[in-house]
Amino acid sequence: MLDLPLDSWYAWLGLSLAGVALVGAASGLPTVPPPNADSAAATVDRVAAAEYAATAEHPLDATAVRLGTRRLALRNDAGTAHATLAFGPVTPVPTNDSALRDVVHGAHPSTAFDTPEAFRQAIIDARARGGDAPWRAVDRTLLVRRTTWEGVDVVLVDA
Repeated sequence: MLDLPLDSWYAWLGLSLAGVALVGAASGLPTVPPPNADSAAATVDRVAAAEYAATAEHPLDATAVRLGTRRLALRNDAGTAHATLAFGPVTPVPTNDSALRDVVHGAHPSTAFDTPEAFRQAIIDARARGGDAPWRAVDRTLLVRRTTWEGVDVVLVDA
């Protein structure tokens, strides 16, 4: 019978190092799954495909979001996920635009803007900035709203 002499100090040292390496590798694995960008994009698509005014919220399992006119991306400690929107373009609400933010949170566009043309121009400006949207921190839900005011039809997305 073959037997391994485990009373040798180098065998114990090798086993100890292997155990430490195994624990280190296991502790480096992510503890949460990557964010689900497809379900967030499906929420945006449902609102964008509606014929009438609609609003939806989607809880995010991400720490950062990048909203574009035709794509969205979510990021957390486990990785990054991207999704393409089927209905678009949508209008990502910039973090510094309080009037569009008021509209996406439920205000009628006539209370946030003086004229439909001012509303239209704010949408055009927001879409232009949405092409190279930066990552922004998020700690709440994705909010999507479709609204119409005097011929200006828009889908606003905020996180």
